[in-house]
Amino acid sequence: MSLEEVSEGALEAFLAARRAFGHVGLVTPRSNGLPLEYLREIGVVPPPVAVGGPVERLLEEYESYLRRERGLAARSIDSYIRAARLFLIAQVQAGELALERLTTADVSAFLARECPKRSVYGARDLVLSLRALFRYLHLAGLTAMPLQWAVPPVRQVRRRALPRGIDPAALAMLLDGCDRDTTIGARDYAILLLLARLGLRAGEVVAIRLADIDWRAGELLVRGKANRQELLPLPVDVGEALVAYLRCRPGEVSDVLFVRLIAPCGPLSSHRVSLIVHERCERAGIPPVGAHQLRHGAATGMLAAGASLGEIAQVLRHSTTATTAIYARVDRKRLRRSRDRGRELSDDPAA
Repeated sequence: MSLEEVSEGALEAFLAARRAFGHVGLVTPRSNGLPLEYLREIGVVPPPVAVGGPVERLLEEYESYLRRERGLAARSIDSYIRAARLFLIAQVQAGELALERLTTADVSAFLARECPKRSVYGARDLVLSLRALFRYLHLAGLTAMPLQWAVPPVRQVRRRALPRGIDPAALAMLLDGCDRDTTIGARDYAILLLLARLGLRAGEVVAIRLADIDWRAGELLVRGKANRQELLPLPVDVGEALVAYLRCRPGEVSDVLFVRLIAPCGPLSSHRVSLIVHERCERAGIPPVGAHQLRHGAATGMLAAGASLGEIAQVLRHSTTATTAIYARVDRKRLRRSRDRGRELSDDPAA
């Protein structure tokens, strides 16, 4: 085809052909969107056709709601907006954007068409994003009924497996592999301790600012999801690691705690924190783990030390107890005792 014919529709046809042929890599619009974006930047491919005013205005209002009312991070907002745009464009292409006449059949038809194109986790993200969209549409009075209840759940394959935390011996090797006499080693050691001892998320680590540490009170302000800010006690070993890093940290770079030490200097990203964990695992000669597995390791370590699920939920700052409940399956000794106790009660007539 000629360059003038290259568009989102042509890209989708190409991806559909790849999927039909049996390919599983590079089969989504997002994975192939960069070449199309580049061709438009250099002016050899026509710009995208505007969908129309009503859709874009609705998306702007929805984005403002997600940012101000829900307090979501920019990355989450982008994901929600992509799913909302996909759904709204599909409604426009099917006829007109008549949200007041939207039905559960329309929602089911859209999901039946889009979910098979995605992995289990991609379908789950789409479902979660659509529920948020339908909740907003009902709150804004644009739909007659709360259609988020029409979105079925995606089978949670991950729930079948136990949360994978890092082994204590492997964690010790990971920490010992950091050369704390160097600035990079001191920084990485402090990051690993925050992940493994306090169970911080990668995004929470990069959000720490210099003013968030109260040295006199021994507390750390954690900026979590949905703009939640909570104070956590700062363990002595974590505080000492932060002091060692701050003594060699470049000054006047940024007000955030952890920064890049190789030009261009500036704040770290969540992705970079995950890479640091992965690289440190390779240097220590242990199987690579992700930053979130260190968080799981903190939870399972507290559970093994006798902490209750409520205490673990407090430290990990879970919004619901259902999230913390997955760690109950890790403590097999407690589960076995509960099972045996249940059998005793069932066999006892007096019970």
